[in-house]
Amino acid sequence: MYRTRILPVPDPVSLGQFRSAESASSSSSPSSLPSSITAHLDHWDAASSAPGLHALATAADRIRHTDVPVGFPTETVYGLGADATRSGAVRGIYSVKGRPSDNPLIVHICDLDMLRGLLGGPVADLPTIYRPLVARFWPGPLTILLPVPRPTQEPATALDAAATLPSSQSHPPTWTLAPEVTAGLSTFGARLPASPLTCTLIRLAGVPLAGPSANASTRPSPTTAQHVVDDLSGRIEVVLDGGACGVGVESTVVDGLCDPPVVLRPGGISLAELRTVPGWERVERAYRDGSKTTDAGGQAAKEGSQEQNGTNDDAEEERPRAPGMKYKHYSPKARVVLYEKRAERAPSSAPVDLVQAIRALRETHVVRAYVPGNTMQEQKQKVVGIIRTGSWPSLRTSLHANDVNGHGHESKNGSTTPQRHGFVQAEASRVDDAPSMTYDLSEYTMAVNHAVVDQRVVVLVLDLDLGRSPPSIAHGLFSALRDLDARGADVILVEGIDDGRDDIAAAVMNRLRKAASEVRYT
Repeated sequence: MYRTRILPVPDPVSLGQFRSAESASSSSSPSSLPSSITAHLDHWDAASSAPGLHALATAADRIRHTDVPVGFPTETVYGLGADATRSGAVRGIYSVKGRPSDNPLIVHICDLDMLRGLLGGPVADLPTIYRPLVARFWPGPLTILLPVPRPTQEPATALDAAATLPSSQSHPPTWTLAPEVTAGLSTFGARLPASPLTCTLIRLAGVPLAGPSANASTRPSPTTAQHVVDDLSGRIEVVLDGGACGVGVESTVVDGLCDPPVVLRPGGISLAELRTVPGWERVERAYRDGSKTTDAGGQAAKEGSQEQNGTNDDAEEERPRAPGMKYKHYSPKARVVLYEKRAERAPSSAPVDLVQAIRALRETHVVRAYVPGNTMQEQKQKVVGIIRTGSWPSLRTSLHANDVNGHGHESKNGSTTPQRHGFVQAEASRVDDAPSMTYDLSEYTMAVNHAVVDQRVVVLVLDLDLGRSPPSIAHGLFSALRDLDARGADVILVEGIDDGRDDIAAAVMNRLRKAASEVRYT
């Protein structure tokens, strides 16, 4: 067991910068031509002094000298980083996360010189298909699949690389990835993150970082340093705190080594954005998401190919080509019920009646009935979380709608005093101490009458609004699932969003379908 420490990094933007193409060309490797459309990404210079630099030096020292990974922030989610060239360090990632060893890891780099070192030396460069893509989206939430080269010379070590900074290099060092990074594949995923903190950490460590999300395997990805501690406390020593992540979902993973190119995992760069890049106009999806579904009558049915064990298809069952393709992911402890509109439903279709949805949960025994003879205080309170994304009304509105239908009465002054709604009593209160202040959260206490006998269920309902914008929903999604878990939710009802426009909504729905225990069509 380790004493896990959070090390704050107060001003990540000041930690370093890329050198301009003009200055890079004077000291860069022979392959880094000034005319290259990616020359501005050749060299990352770490700041010589900046707030938080000592914390990064501490983390870099752990990466160089131990097999214990460190937690670090990126613009997407928090990562769990270790030296990608040492087998012991990479095995440490799998051990800490409880991650299956056939699930490959993404390699994070700080600049293109480091990538050339992974591809075989100074004369190596990006495959042509990737150059316009990298010029457009790097640094950023995009991972590209590249061939694993055969080693041609003695690889650098972390100490060798750290001792020779770019300003004095005639060419970048070369590295050989540990075989555990690729899980036996002939390709590896590379990403240049849009995070000065991450790039400077990599520069100080002197090696590329293997870096999956810093969560326990199958859990929602972490978007704050506290999320990392919640999952991995005692298993790692250091978590760098650079604040909440901006994107909120992982990177998009693409394979441009096939024709046409494909998206293996949706993420922060949308399919529509990829198709605007020359050579990527025909990019296709190569992932499938599905889950256990339920029709409007509650009859369970299988949709797509993903069962509850999280597998997609037979090929992926044997060997996933990218992270997130094979195993169940992103799941909170609570049971998640995802509500999706059928494709044929009109956009103006009536939203789910949340009061009736909670009744349905009781009738399917997700929420247990009140036990006769126990006082209300003695009966364990059940907690239902609701995540709304634009169409569902607030639970308060649903309760008032029951009043309009003659099942109760509304307070004249609009107060939140208890109101009778046929089968519920509810008291609403604003929750101001939500762990993640990226959304609105209201709290209701409901006493629900049993449908058959005179029994009651005490239900605490947490009604959470992520907003209507897909980027804002992506930003708050994992945090919302974790916050509801932390508040003891037994079940979470989630309003799905339209993912037919090839934007970041596809990544949101991919994560939700993988997290869901059940999908209901409305």
